Parts: sequence; C-alpha cells; structure tokens
Amino acid sequence: MRILSIIRIIGILVMCFSITMLAPAFVALLYGDGGGKAFVQTFVMSSIVGLSLWWSCHHHKEELRSRDGFFIVVAFWIVLGSLGAIPFMLFEKPELSLSGAFFESFSGLTTTGATNITGLDNLPKAILFYRQLLQWMGGMGIIVLAVAIIPLLGIGGMQLYRAEMSGPLKDQKMRPRIAETAKILWFIYTSLTILCAFAYWLAGMSIFDAISHSFSTVSIGGFSTHDASMGYFNNSIINIITIVFLLISACNYALHFAAFSELKRGKSLRIYLRDPEFKFFMSFQIVLIVICFLFLWWSGHENSLEEAAFQAVSISTTTGYTTTDFTHWPSFIPILLLFSSFVGGCAGSTGGGLKAVRILILSLQWNREIKRFVHPNLVYPIKLGRNIVPERVLEGIWAFFSAYALVFVLCLFGVIACGVDIFNAFNAVVACLNNLGPGLGQVSSNFVSIPDNAKWILTFAMICGRLEIFSLLVLFSPAFWKE
Repeated sequence: MRILSIIRIIGILVMCFSITMLAPAFVALLYGDGGGKAFVQTFVMSSIVGLSLWWSCHHHKEELRSRDGFFIVVAFWIVLGSLGAIPFMLFEKPELSLSGAFFESFSGLTTTGATNITGLDNLPKAILFYRQLLQWMGGMGIIVLAVAIIPLLGIGGMQLYRAEMSGPLKDQKMRPRIAETAKILWFIYTSLTILCAFAYWLAGMSIFDAISHSFSTVSIGGFSTHDASMGYFNNSIINIITIVFLLISACNYALHFAAFSELKRGKSLRIYLRDPEFKFFMSFQIVLIVICFLFLWWSGHENSLEEAAFQAVSISTTTGYTTTDFTHWPSFIPILLLFSSFVGGCAGSTGGGLKAVRILILSLQWNREIKRFVHPNLVYPIKLGRNIVPERVLEGIWAFFSAYALVFVLCLFGVIACGVDIFNAFNAVVACLNNLGPGLGQVSSNFVSIPDNAKWILTFAMICGRLEIFSLLVLFSPAFWKE
C-alpha cells in the first residue's frame, strides 16, 4: 500500500476542507451573534494538520491502486469527521461532550440528521449554518468533490470514485474521464441546491433559512435551523417544495445527467420512465403515501394528504424532516415509515438505506426462486429493464444484505449493553445505520438522552451506512493488508 502517497492526498484534502470553515465564520461576522472565533480557530488547526501531512510526503505521487482508494476514502472520512467535531467542542453554547461533538459532526457529514443539540432557535446563526453545510458537503460525498480536482493532485481518480459512490452498479459511469463525471455530478447537485433555495425564499422563508434548508434538503440530510423542523414554518407551499426536491434528490444523479443530455438534444424526458429503479422507487412512494393517507383519514386527522405525503417521503428517503410529531399517529404508520427507511433512495443518490435498486433486484430474485420451486429445470435470468443482471451482482447484493444485517445486530447489542432499553436501542440503530435521523421513542426528536458510550457505536453505524459497509469492513480483512 502506498501509505506516503495516501498521506499526501489526505493532507491536500484536509487543507481544502479547512477553507470551508471560513463560510460559517463569515456568517458569524454578518449576523454578529457569536460563534466566529471557533471556526477561525478550527480553520487554523485544520490548515496546520493538512499542511503538515502534505509537506511530509509531498514528493510521493504514485498512482493509486484499488485498495488504496478504499483506504483513503475511509481514512479521509474519519479525519474529516474528527476535524469537523472541533467547532462543536469549542462552542460555549451548546456545550457538548467529546462523544456528542463527534456524533454531531459525523451525523452531519453522513447526512444522517440525528442531533444531540436542543434549543436550535436560540443558537448563533454561524453554528446553525455550519451544521447545514456539513450535510451539504457530505451529501454527494467529499471524495467525489476531490475527484473533480484530481488532475491537480497528479493521480488517477477512479479508485476513489468506486469506493465512494453508492449502489451495486458502481462501475457504470457517465463519462470516460472520472474527473469530468465528478464535475457534472456536482454541477447538478449545486444547481438543484440553488433552485431549492430560491423556491424556499419565494415561499416565505428568510434568505438564511432558505439557503440552510436547501443544503439539508438536496443532501437528504434533515438538519433544520429550528427545533420544530419544517413544522416551524407551518406553510403548505414549503411542504410541497420540500417533497418535490426530496424526490428529485433521492433519484440516481446519473439518471438526472442522462435526462439533461437528452433534453439538450431536443428529446423528451422519457428516459425516466424507461428506468426500472426510478419506476420502482416512485411506485413505492405512491403506495406508501396512499397507505398513510388512508389510515390518517380514517382516524380523523386534518390535512391528511399533505401530512401523509410529507412524512412518507421524508422518512422513506431517509431525510428525517418533520412537520408534526408523527409518533402520535396510529401506531401502524410510525412503524411502517421507520421500516420504509430501509429502502431509502436510489443508487447514486444522496439517500441512505439499502437503496431501491437492491430491493428491486432482490424481489426479482425471490420471484425467480418461487418459479424454480415449481419448475426446477427452468432457466430464468433476472432482468433489470432490458439488461440481464450478472450473477456476480446478485452475489454482491446478498453479501451486502447479510453484512448490513450483521452490522445492525452488532450495533444493536452494543447500544443495549450501554444501558439503552431494547425498543429505543432498535430505533436508534435503525435511524443511524439507515442515515435517517429521527426514530421512535426517546430518539423521535433528538439523541440527548442516549449515553455517551452508545453514541460512539451509533457514530460507527452512521459511517457504515454512508460508506455502504463494505468500504469500511474491507479494512478489517487480513487479505486487504497483504501485498
């Protein structure tokens, strides 16, 4: 493994990350309500760390291999999350413990949206903006952004891209050059953010709230600048805008790019209707909304359709916004919504969960196995649209599914061992591993009541969910470290 080259690259990336600390520092200067000192100090410390890592190995510029890419992704996420926790530890208000600061930082970067901070309405604007910015940077993936500037680093980027991007079909790319692909992804991501912020502003949000919530909406993060989340605004138009942009952001960004290319050539947007995962994802959303609406309507809730649509989309895409305390709805609905987060968004999106395409392929395989019971000699390939799914992909999905279940069980036992009761431990692990944020019970609004030692386990669960487990677990394999 080319350790010295990896250290050099991490040093450059850390220096790039340190620059982002100037944004909340500027917000603190603009609003004058405090918090700027912590970000300036973090900028200085992060710059020194990055410069030291880079300077000590700046002569080493070897080409990365595949396993080097996996190592640098995991190492950078850990380093980045650790540096991101520094401002939370320096804040005088809120006062967070070491585990609380790390939990908040990784929750932002992994777009989980679980928080152990209360009283958001009374915090300085700089702190609130920083939390939203963490989610926006983590949404598409810091490493993909780094790939966009890989030519400046003097290394190839495919290894980083394959380690970072989500979904079972990672080798599919939109352009032959990975740097060009990353730039296009970020162009789409940034464009959606600007459109979302503008729509929020027109709907009645302040400029600060519009920008902040556009960050967490497009990243499917779920952090808000208010304790009441989206319920603070009590605005149906804002709720509709949120639903629309959550659905867009939960779709495969490669599909968005393909649709954009078709539109430039004067063609229609039928490419969405030809995509099996998109059709499955949208059908799942519609069915979920209808079920929630019928149960709410039957129980006599006002605005049943709006509330059902908002919470169904927010929870199932693993965003975690709320307009009301849905845990007080008929118990069937909160449980249904919690389990819907296991489906999550599409592959190649900013959503969490298992990903819609995996669930779709698994359902196709279940159907095939049932037919094989009836016709044992039947040759029945699994097709995704017009394409036959390779057996290697099927094996990988089942391996991912089993690894997901294993990590879930281990984290669940770990959190229970820390003194959390079974029901709340289950909800906490679901919320963190699926990068969802809110759960049921004690973690329905925040994680303040969770013990500090359990927060370390939940932070690990967040990272596993964000890096899709194998990118992290591969480092624990002895074969990974052998030459």
